[in-house]
Amino acid sequence: MSTVTTTDPTASPAVPAAAAAAALPDDGRIGLRGNLRHIGALVRRNTLQIKQDPESMFDVLFMPIIFTLLFVFVFGGAISGKGQQEAYVNYVVPGLMAMMGMNIAMGVGTGVNDDFKKGVMDRFRSMPIARSSVLLAKIVVELGRMMVAIAILLTVGFMLGLSIKTSVLDLLLSIGLSAVFGASLMWIFILLGLTMKTAQAVQGMAMLVLMPLQFGSSIFAPPSTMPGWLQTFTDYNPLSNLADAARGLINGGPVAHAVWVTLAWSLAITVVTMPLAVRKFRQKT
Repeated sequence: MSTVTTTDPTASPAVPAAAAAAALPDDGRIGLRGNLRHIGALVRRNTLQIKQDPESMFDVLFMPIIFTLLFVFVFGGAISGKGQQEAYVNYVVPGLMAMMGMNIAMGVGTGVNDDFKKGVMDRFRSMPIARSSVLLAKIVVELGRMMVAIAILLTVGFMLGLSIKTSVLDLLLSIGLSAVFGASLMWIFILLGLTMKTAQAVQGMAMLVLMPLQFGSSIFAPPSTMPGWLQTFTDYNPLSNLADAARGLINGGPVAHAVWVTLAWSLAITVVTMPLAVRKFRQKT
């Protein structure tokens, strides 16, 4: 079986969609080892693209710094009281971990849409590789970017007074939980990227989803300070559960309910959107 090359596929002409669909075998005909080999090759290809275009990492490098400084020094005093920014750091940084995954997930959708416009995906679909491996490789790379963003976020948090009141293991569990939920969100944005006509449309639709979920959650402020109708929305917002779980794992307190609800949301989102995304990838022209 031929392996996937790591050179930029845009150098070759795009393959017609009908021929691409015919050339690519069903995922079921490729064994686990073959799938893993294809994913690994595609991950390397996507990583090399980042190396050739380091500007694509600017959002990961600067977004955690800007958001942390902005919310701690602009809203920290108003929410926790003047001179109590350090207390707000311990509240908001775990919440920002949840937000990092959602913001980075948005970039997956625009990237997939852009790759189709350039003909990259048609080239991939002409190869004897599992259809899902192309999308899984993107998620693996974006999870790596997400880990970089969280590492920078925590570094800035520690500089501003963040303290781990539980253990390093609990901190790692909160990071892992954020990664699991972030990966599930990526399938939503991949589906959007495959459905919408332009990358700008994907970004616009993503913002319509992101803004209410982010600011209508417990990421930045306790729900008890919100109107009753907004508290109801916040209680059912999956980002609130993830933020509460990460906050409990880092600061101590009950976490079981928030963790299980977050895992349930992650599983439900993945089960629904992953097959739809793979199917859309097969059929997209």
